[in-house]
Amino acid sequence: MNVKQRTIKADIKISGVGLHTGREVSMVLKPAPEYHWIKFQRVDLTDQPIIEVDADNVTDTSRGTTIAKGEASVSTIEHLMAALIGLQVDNVLVEIDGPEVPILDGSAAIFVQRLQEVGFEDQKADRDYYEIKNNIHYTDADNKVEIMAMPLDGYRLTCMIDFNSPVLGSQHASISTIKEFTKEIASSRTFCFLHELEMLLQNNLIKGGDLSNAIVIVDRDVEQEELNKLSTLFNRDDIEVAHEGILNNVELRYQNEPARHKLLDMVGDLALVGRPIKGHIMAARPGHSANVAFAKRIKTEIKKENKKKNFKVYDPNTPPVYDTVEIMKILPHRQPFLMIDKILELSERHVVGLKNVTMNEDLFMGHFPDSPVFPGVLQIEAMAQTGGILVLNTVPDPENWLTLFLKIENARFKNQVVPGDTVIFNCELLEPIRRGIARMKGVGMVGDKVVSEAELMAQIVKVKDN
Repeated sequence: MNVKQRTIKADIKISGVGLHTGREVSMVLKPAPEYHWIKFQRVDLTDQPIIEVDADNVTDTSRGTTIAKGEASVSTIEHLMAALIGLQVDNVLVEIDGPEVPILDGSAAIFVQRLQEVGFEDQKADRDYYEIKNNIHYTDADNKVEIMAMPLDGYRLTCMIDFNSPVLGSQHASISTIKEFTKEIASSRTFCFLHELEMLLQNNLIKGGDLSNAIVIVDRDVEQEELNKLSTLFNRDDIEVAHEGILNNVELRYQNEPARHKLLDMVGDLALVGRPIKGHIMAARPGHSANVAFAKRIKTEIKKENKKKNFKVYDPNTPPVYDTVEIMKILPHRQPFLMIDKILELSERHVVGLKNVTMNEDLFMGHFPDSPVFPGVLQIEAMAQTGGILVLNTVPDPENWLTLFLKIENARFKNQVVPGDTVIFNCELLEPIRRGIARMKGVGMVGDKVVSEAELMAQIVKVKDN
């Protein structure tokens, strides 16, 4: 039985303070239709713009993950995203009246609690997973970051952090299935080092921060005077360094809570792929910047696969619509300049032609004879002749017409064509033929690889009587 997409059963209102802006913010999470994914709507702005949770919309990763479209932005989205992904919610609209998601307790626990209280509703469409089919690797050598995605029928995540800190040391966290997220990961809070906290305070960058929503790691000796300053800033009179090497503002929920929170951030940031994932993600020293870069890498793979899906792979042994003899009755070209051997498909809007590339062709005597490559310009000629069949199919006496090409645009050559290859050319009209002029997009493929593509414009003209 296929897993169905799901949304929430009813609206959920959540309010709180943004960590960096210090602004009171209210959000309403609303049920959304199938294939909607997760989107934010800035209801406080003119026209109430919508921002999709998508890696292409990320504008900043310095102190959290920020997405934007035009002048509208929403920051610190990762904990809410982690809660939605951890609970396998596919479709939600988040109406928000400010520029930042509330920090709450610094984890995803409150978001998870509120979502579970409302409950979920299965939808009719199957969940639109992206399945990792081949290893995908990302490295940031300067920051010693490595992230790898591997095929797996499920969603497993493994995270290692190492800040070269005598207090924090090296930590690991993992979940073997996304169903473990709620119990093992959701309540892990964000963390920072004391020197980072001081820098942020000095630059007024955590206006909404207090000592209830973060673990503060102290990895150096601290004078009482410094602790007194923090007590004054946060209006507390009992700040000191606990034996675990953290400020006594909080107690650790897990011994490896920082590593678990980094895994939480990974779950949230990888929502930027735009679809739920099936695969095993392993990360060493990840952060928001690396997570987003990795999400973009996965998106690139998705785009490649989608492009391949748009190209039908043809069987060269399919009985042709026209063989070579029949093609010569339509086109005036002859050996050595007849560039197509068969027409496999033909309709009012598209044509598919076939070219067998052999070492016996005259051109290889002079074109890289020791390393034969079928020239790109002749691929375009073969594509044009295939398109010519399409255009000439619009007249009752094609033998009395010529196809003259007027323009070639956006020609690209992506893979070499060599003797032994069979090239399939697919030409489709970009608009209806008017006054004998046709615009078409041509693609040449060898197997499932695109070797060339171009946009062509052609006109048919009547052969003058002798």
